[in-house]
Amino acid sequence: MPPLPTYENPKGLGDPLSAYAHVARAGDLIFVAGQCGFLEDNSVAGPDVRSQTLRAYANVRTALESQGASMRGVVRFVTYLTSSDHVAGFYAAREEFFAEHYPDGGHPPNTLLIVKGLVRADLLVELDATACRQ
Repeated sequence: MPPLPTYENPKGLGDPLSAYAHVARAGDLIFVAGQCGFLEDNSVAGPDVRSQTLRAYANVRTALESQGASMRGVVRFVTYLTSSDHVAGFYAAREEFFAEHYPDGGHPPNTLLIVKGLVRADLLVELDATACRQ
């Protein structure tokens, strides 16, 4: 029988907004809950999609590192934007972050969705990740 999943709220991430964990691990698989541009004190990194995207990716990295993994272990991202007007800014921020973490140009798959809104009106982007420990 496979091991039961473990759940964690790693140091460096803000407190969850409700009853959920930021990260779950089942064997070598890691599931990172949707991450927004929250700083550790649950304030938002900035009012623009670039600052929120960079912080959301940094939060994913923190969650993965808490499980002994890295961005190289990501097998899939799902991204939610609150407006199609944010797509270009999101792409630019993603390319900036990925240049450091995927310098060889091999990028994980990503599904991009435009949604009506997120849990708070000041949030512009949310992303979740599925990864494996390498």
